[in-house]
Amino acid sequence: MEGSPGQISKDLERYVIKDAPPTVYYVPEFITKSEEAYLLQQVYKAPKPKWTQLLGRRLQNWGGLPHLNGMLAEKLPIWLQQYCNKISDLGVFGGKTANHVLVNEYKPGEGIMPHVDGPLYYPTVTTVSLGSHTLLDFYHSVSTAQDDLPKTEESRYFLSLLVEPRSLLVLRDEMYVQFLHGIKGVNQDIITDKVANLSASSAALGDYLTRSTRVSLTIRHVPKVLRATLRLGK
Repeated sequence: MEGSPGQISKDLERYVIKDAPPTVYYVPEFITKSEEAYLLQQVYKAPKPKWTQLLGRRLQNWGGLPHLNGMLAEKLPIWLQQYCNKISDLGVFGGKTANHVLVNEYKPGEGIMPHVDGPLYYPTVTTVSLGSHTLLDFYHSVSTAQDDLPKTEESRYFLSLLVEPRSLLVLRDEMYVQFLHGIKGVNQDIITDKVANLSASSAALGDYLTRSTRVSLTIRHVPKVLRATLRLGK
């Protein structure tokens, strides 16, 4: 699947999720099982200091540390660069190439609080999932929640996306800017009619899906990158 610079690939457009606000693309089996095994091998071959332990998950940061003043870019390893290129060729970053990857590891029962990715990135986030499924939940922001409802996480819940192993998920437009997304820290997920991409998945309504360890590759483009000369103070 390839697209012209600045344009979404026509092949990718076939995977748009119509039962969600603009714009979600969900591509099942974006990579093969052998690619999945290769990527997992590379993730766990990374030096121990590359891992950062957070509450509820651990992660690796590749490409540099995004900052308001600009990212000091670091060269991506070949095993990540090839997938940055593959996803960028779909036109999701406006003709730019992804230059930053977060590798997140979620063990069963681990998750992440609802959040937005913010303005440091091009307003598109792409995720390749390895090892296990998860449910990605979306929420209205407190400012857009209905005034007559308590501003609780439960009352602001909007919909979910089932993210399966080897899939590619692309979030753009409203789904990137206006909604918070998070993962509940549970061991098992129940598939309900709030799963917007159910028809594009291998699951069925009412299924109970047990999580195993999931590794996600969150691949993005950081527009503001500092030149090497600035890093040297010249």
